[in-house]
Amino acid sequence: MYCPACASEQLEPTRPGTKVVDFVCPDCQEPFQLKSQSRPFGVRVSDAAYEPMIACVKSSKAPTFLFLQYHPSRWSVQNLVIVGRHFLTPFAIEKRPPLRRGARREGWIGCNIMLSAVPPDARIHVVRAEVPTPPEAVRSFWREFEFLRAADSESRGWMADVLTCIRELRRDSFSLEDIYTFESRLKKVHSRNRYVRPKMRQQLQVLRDHGVIEFVGRGEYRILLMPPQE
Repeated sequence: MYCPACASEQLEPTRPGTKVVDFVCPDCQEPFQLKSQSRPFGVRVSDAAYEPMIACVKSSKAPTFLFLQYHPSRWSVQNLVIVGRHFLTPFAIEKRPPLRRGARREGWIGCNIMLSAVPPDARIHVVRAEVPTPPEAVRSFWREFEFLRAADSESRGWMADVLTCIRELRRDSFSLEDIYTFESRLKKVHSRNRYVRPKMRQQLQVLRDHGVIEFVGRGEYRILLMPPQE
């Protein structure tokens, strides 16, 4: 596998026992974690221990995820999807219940990666139905949201949530009032923030400044950047 974040044509495995990270790009040091299975991935993916992962997300040190679905008898890659770590927020990490009493690792707490908690823009198809996407296209999709690297986990969470709302509208254009219809949902997710509407407007400005949407006046917006096709 090549690196989607730079021109490197390979990734290097980490040492056995390394927590959270499975591969690292030798050039840009982008970290990766691989999840692979023979069945399609659902809205949540079982991961390792909760505490190390949530600590990595909050400190902006989480890995980029590689979700690989393979065909066991043909030894072929059916689908490979990248979710960049700049899209991961605490809301995308679900804490699982502790292992029951008497289990080999009694009390151990794992986590799930919630793919439903990231916008469709976060999911870049490297292979779809056994057909590879050209590397230049993968890297182009990656660069479109690299600006999120400079934001903290809370800011990334707000931006990802507002972008998810925009995508759920399934329109080429929308109004501020359309976005306000998601206010109650965002209040639940960001319960400590008392100024939800100003925060929503702020995220629209961020998306506008980075060429994702365009403000056309009178509370109306046009979408300029469409997500990778699902």
